Amino acid sequence: IIRNHRLWEVFLVQKLRFNWDEVHEIAEELEHITHHQLINRLDEFLGFPAFDPHGDPIPSANGEIQPAQHVPLHDLQVNEKGLVAGVKESSNSLLQYLDKIGLKIGSACFVVEHIAFDNSVEILIEKDKKVIISREVARNVLISPQAN
Repeated sequence: IIRNHRLWEVFLVQKLRFNWDEVHEIAEELEHITHHQLINRLDEFLGFPAFDPHGDPIPSANGEIQPAQHVPLHDLQVNEKGLVAGVKESSNSLLQYLDKIGLKIGSACFVVEHIAFDNSVEILIEKDKKVIISREVARNVLISPQAN
């Protein structure tokens, strides 16, 4: 059921252009369609994705899960960069906030400064948008670190 749910989330985001904060409830209903041939063809149609729109791994048809090598954005040091790979908490309010500031799965981000006063983090998104995010947000955004 986890595999079905996550594949349906990918389908809804990539093919039907739902926002990542809109798909969980719809996928909850679709995940109960368990026809193996349909799910396998959906997987193939989507290009065999390894992760859902929230960055959670999608089990293969035989149940194997690819381990993720993601770290919280808050753990990156100043001048380190990475790609947004997912979120720890997928609450609608967090996902809507991330959409609002332009931080999406696959977005490149660069740590400009860790602000000692409140542990917030100043980041540069896609080389052109500076934002300061709270410690809580930075701990919930998962990053795939990139070499500098």
